[in-house]
Amino acid sequence: MRNGARLLRLAVSRKCHSTTTMRFPFSFLGLSTQVAFKPDTQGSRMAPSRIQNSNFALKEGADIFGPKDLVGLGRPGAGVANEPGDLVLVPYSKYSFEDKKNHKSIYLAPLESKDKPLEIPLAKGGEAFWIDSRTVAHAVEDDGNLDLFAIDLKFETQSDSVGVLSAEPPKLIGSFPTSTASNFQYSAKISTLVFSDSVYADGNLSSTKEQDEAWENRGNNAMVFDETYERHWDTWAGPKTSSLFSVQLGRGADGKWTLGTEFPNLLKGTGHSSPVEPFGGTDDFSVVGDSVLYTTKDATLPKAWHTKQNIYLVSTTDPGNPKELTSGQQGATRSPVLNSDATKAAWLELAEDGYESDKANIVVYDLVKGVRFTLIQKWDRSPDSIAWSTDGKLLYLTAGEHALIKVFALPVPATPAESTTHPDLAPKFDTPVALVKSGASSGIQPLPKGRLLFSRSSFTAPNDVYVIRDLKAFEDDVHASETSVEFKGSVEQITRFTADALQGKDLDKGEAFWFKGALDKDVHGWILKPKGWSKDAKKKFPVVFLIHGGPQSAWEDQWSNRWNPNVFAQQGYFVVAVNPTGSTTFGQEFTDAIAEDWGGKPFVDLRAGWQYILDTYPQIDADRAVAAGASWGGYAINWIQSHPEFGFNFKALVCHDGVFDSTYNVYSTDELFFFNHEWAGRPWDPKTKALSEKFSPSNYVANWSTPQLLIHGSKDFRLPETESIGAFHALQQLGVPTRLVVFPTENHWVLNHGNSLKWHYEVFKWFDEFVGDRSE
Repeated sequence: MRNGARLLRLAVSRKCHSTTTMRFPFSFLGLSTQVAFKPDTQGSRMAPSRIQNSNFALKEGADIFGPKDLVGLGRPGAGVANEPGDLVLVPYSKYSFEDKKNHKSIYLAPLESKDKPLEIPLAKGGEAFWIDSRTVAHAVEDDGNLDLFAIDLKFETQSDSVGVLSAEPPKLIGSFPTSTASNFQYSAKISTLVFSDSVYADGNLSSTKEQDEAWENRGNNAMVFDETYERHWDTWAGPKTSSLFSVQLGRGADGKWTLGTEFPNLLKGTGHSSPVEPFGGTDDFSVVGDSVLYTTKDATLPKAWHTKQNIYLVSTTDPGNPKELTSGQQGATRSPVLNSDATKAAWLELAEDGYESDKANIVVYDLVKGVRFTLIQKWDRSPDSIAWSTDGKLLYLTAGEHALIKVFALPVPATPAESTTHPDLAPKFDTPVALVKSGASSGIQPLPKGRLLFSRSSFTAPNDVYVIRDLKAFEDDVHASETSVEFKGSVEQITRFTADALQGKDLDKGEAFWFKGALDKDVHGWILKPKGWSKDAKKKFPVVFLIHGGPQSAWEDQWSNRWNPNVFAQQGYFVVAVNPTGSTTFGQEFTDAIAEDWGGKPFVDLRAGWQYILDTYPQIDADRAVAAGASWGGYAINWIQSHPEFGFNFKALVCHDGVFDSTYNVYSTDELFFFNHEWAGRPWDPKTKALSEKFSPSNYVANWSTPQLLIHGSKDFRLPETESIGAFHALQQLGVPTRLVVFPTENHWVLNHGNSLKWHYEVFKWFDEFVGDRSE
């Protein structure tokens, strides 16, 4: 269920707490029950007709950021700088409504001058990456082959602040034996390219295409399985697995690049698969010289109910002979990184196998001394990614704190005499120092001359590239001080990809609020206000209550192409987004506390947050309130349906890919470890059966009465589409106004641009039918 971004960066949590359901008396909210429709006891074949406002249209205009604007807005990725750090490469895509295609390109932007970024269109898509300071490689499929091109850049400085950047036409370097090579990392020191691809059991890349043809022409389309992970995320398991390969790539004296013809499998014969599917990429391995550090699921354990990943080091000169660096007593690992001379490795490590949201600590392995030690055990935050400073004396990291993804710095202590998980350290080594404290940061990359590159988004804009300067003085202070020091350097914005398109849209920056929730804990939420809002406004505004997925995730100050709070606000809704028990970035205990208690403490928080909003903002119209959620948020919608005594008074609900029957989900989901952890075991275990009886929405269908829109992707293997179909059938038979929207080609998310626009249309039309302002 994990809501991917954070799915990918991927949550962190550990112990379970009381499963007692906490409920306020009905008078707590001071509201009537949710709008109800009389159950159809006569078995009618048709639910009551809805308002069916035939004049409904999404709000659009030059000053409105509507769903179409969201779908058509440019989407920058995270920037990657070249080795000297004077140019940054940013992948970019933009959907065209004219030809209904997603157009891809790359931007090259100078970091030390004011020259405008150079856009290079990638007509056929593909991946682009640096192979030297003035050459970008472009791997692109053409007629079933993957060709590699070199794009040479020219950057002529005209003055201290202005330069001219241009690109030569692409030159073909060579071709790969398959069309699916990906995740390229280049080691200039040994002129070697490391990449990933999927291969059959023999691990031979060169024969893969021939084996593909044999598989496709086998005379049937049966899929036969002897172990779990028969399907994962949105794909049925086939006979191929992902592995890491290397190939020679160098530039001769004549200036021409050449690609070798041998592609050794670095993991051949190990049973390892890396990057880890379904979301692993270049952040699953690190290449320095001939050393390759990678993470892989433990090959000896059933993958569907274990999360344990091991870290290995392998040399491109000795493929198939890796050395394990992990202790064997860990859970998942991620973000493996080598320092600049490959003498130290570091990675993020979770302690508990079977729990993907446990706290992530930093493990450092001194490759010279053979000693492993753990950092930040005392820090109650979980990093998403780490990177070594250029001199290897600090680690830079991104981590969530109070719904913000900040950039931190942590000095690395001297290697202890022996391996330890709890080294005795000076205070400055315990708590990282925050360098960037707003928005959502990603893609950290230390650069020469005391700089750090990163990308950042927020509620008001997608990714742009930034540079932190003056790090040298800060690093010197860190090394000299016995305690933590404050960062006083500067942060400079380099790109402004969507500034023109968002000009005049007046997007809301979001306003944080806090209130007391379950167990008297401080709970956080965001509000975003619609256009025309003021404290003195005579008009009352409808309100939408958004519930995030995960459940170990959070509403963070970051851009989203799917559930974008500003899109809801700009359609006229006062937006409330609470981070209840189970949310990340508020400490590990808070994250852990949802396990075995899905219908308990989180709903104490959601109800208390809703009451806080009603008490604080009289400008909203509580009789025109609606709610929506996806994944665990979809479970929450179904749980609210199940308990009208909660008193939210929502007039309409939207459930996207949500849980209807928890017992069915424990059996049918792809990643069994998730539900095994959250529901205390396997579905037939006594405690799990009792929890499911208590907390499964399907057991309370007799209480359902609020009009509900159900949306599901047919390729969602995390929560199969029958969850929404089952809820739809129940509501229809109860005579409750209901609509089911199915996207046959979508997974747990809605990714296709046209489908995204349709999704928004159906959601806002549904809301409008029940809380729309008919006076307009």
